[in-house]
Amino acid sequence: MLRTNISSGTKWEPIVGYSRAVRIGNQVSVSGTTATGKEGEIVGIGDAYAQTVQTLKNIETALRAAGASLKDVVRTRMYVTNIDNWEKVAKAHGETFRDIRPATSMVEVSRLIDPAMLIEIEADAVIDD
Repeated sequence: MLRTNISSGTKWEPIVGYSRAVRIGNQVSVSGTTATGKEGEIVGIGDAYAQTVQTLKNIETALRAAGASLKDVVRTRMYVTNIDNWEKVAKAHGETFRDIRPATSMVEVSRLIDPAMLIEIEADAVIDD
């Protein structure tokens, strides 16, 4: 089966040895994604809602590069550094996935790779052929 690796072009991908997304057949897995802008800067410093919105935009970009869209998402996993931000994170997730309603989870983690990062999200999609 054909495997397609999708890169976001960040410096971390070759160092860590990962792809932003991988498509095999009609399935797409999007790696843990954060609120980075086009130049690699963190968007929405200190704002969990803004970071979630940017993170979901980055996931959407990866999905499109893999031939998928947000409507194909069947599961998300959200990792937050402060569970007290859950309502802000949930609001952004709900606005994006209101009608799609993938399976999801949200867990608190002690930290992410950069202290300014408040959230990281993974996504899995299945493309309807």
